[in-house]
Amino acid sequence: MKAIIFDCDGTLVDSEVLTNEVLVDAVAEHGLTIPLSEAVSVFRGRKLADCVTEIEQRLGRPLPEDFVAQFRARMIRAFELRLQPVDGALDLVRSLRQQFCVASSGPREKIELCLSLTGLLPFFQSSIFTSYEVGLWKPDPGLFLHAAQAMGVRAADCAVVEDSLPGIHAGLAAGMQVFAFQPHAHDPPIPPEVVVIRHLSELHSHFAWRGTGAQGSPAGGGE
Repeated sequence: MKAIIFDCDGTLVDSEVLTNEVLVDAVAEHGLTIPLSEAVSVFRGRKLADCVTEIEQRLGRPLPEDFVAQFRARMIRAFELRLQPVDGALDLVRSLRQQFCVASSGPREKIELCLSLTGLLPFFQSSIFTSYEVGLWKPDPGLFLHAAQAMGVRAADCAVVEDSLPGIHAGLAAGMQVFAFQPHAHDPPIPPEVVVIRHLSELHSHFAWRGTGAQGSPAGGGE
């Protein structure tokens, strides 16, 4: 692999459960109860607008116009108090010698906040790609293809590290080698051509690496 494309939420930063906790609480205030485990399963990796549409369908009426803004504000407060890097993320990005980047469905300000709060931002300062900026959301492969083009690497020479099914399918559609980060035994079934990992440290055996303490490639995410 000449370049590695990381998802952010649930792959580099441990934000999926935290985000859905906030979402479940916010939706409950409007009369809809969704178990946390169901929210994580249904909404993980999806565009927020699509999540809101599904919530409104379940609720049977529109949410208030300021729902998304209020949700994002509450999510940021929760991140500032509790967000942590995924175990092994810092060691992994310090060790890589390939180009690497983040390609996430979230808005840039959220990605930068998450990476900053977890100490990961210096490794990705100039290599962040977002669906909001290219107008394409996973499972469409366009975001990953855009990231590969920006790094000057063929799609076939890229690896994707993802935790969500939309992201996994986007990586496959892009013609990239996909690694599914599935730390829990109850995670959903993964396509057979995808390599499943339970801890990020397992990627050391798949990618060329320098060893703990080395910096990433300046051309694609190094400090």
